[in-house]
Amino acid sequence: MAKSTFLYVTYIRTTPEKLWQALTSEEFIRQYWFGNRIESEWRPGSSWKNIYPDGRVTDAGEILEADPPRRLVIRWQHIDRPELKAEGDSICTIEIEPFDTAVKLTIAHTIEREASKLIEAVSGGWPKVISNLKSLLETGSVTMQEPYPHG
Repeated sequence: MAKSTFLYVTYIRTTPEKLWQALTSEEFIRQYWFGNRIESEWRPGSSWKNIYPDGRVTDAGEILEADPPRRLVIRWQHIDRPELKAEGDSICTIEIEPFDTAVKLTIAHTIEREASKLIEAVSGGWPKVISNLKSLLETGSVTMQEPYPHG
């Protein structure tokens, strides 16, 4: 079966341990993910939820793999927009590798369908979230306050 894939690679001046903490700490996540809350115990088999500031659960799934501070794999389903929910589960794989004085962060988000609207949607969201994460870790402040600024 054909896949749709979004792949994002960036380098962040931090340590693998600090990046793992940033990716799994509910309070830290809120700072760079536009106020969203991620609920999970971050262990294989534990549930995972992305909750908007207004309380809507937009995405949910399960932690498939957790190997701190190297690899995290999430079974991810969008549940807020019916056309995206209908596509079913996707897999988000996050890999962290030391690289000189930085850390290489690779995110691969895939689904077993061609021309996925979900992958199109995450392709617009992940770069904003990760840009904020990178900026917050390197400078102490985020790049953007709003994912879709008005005006």
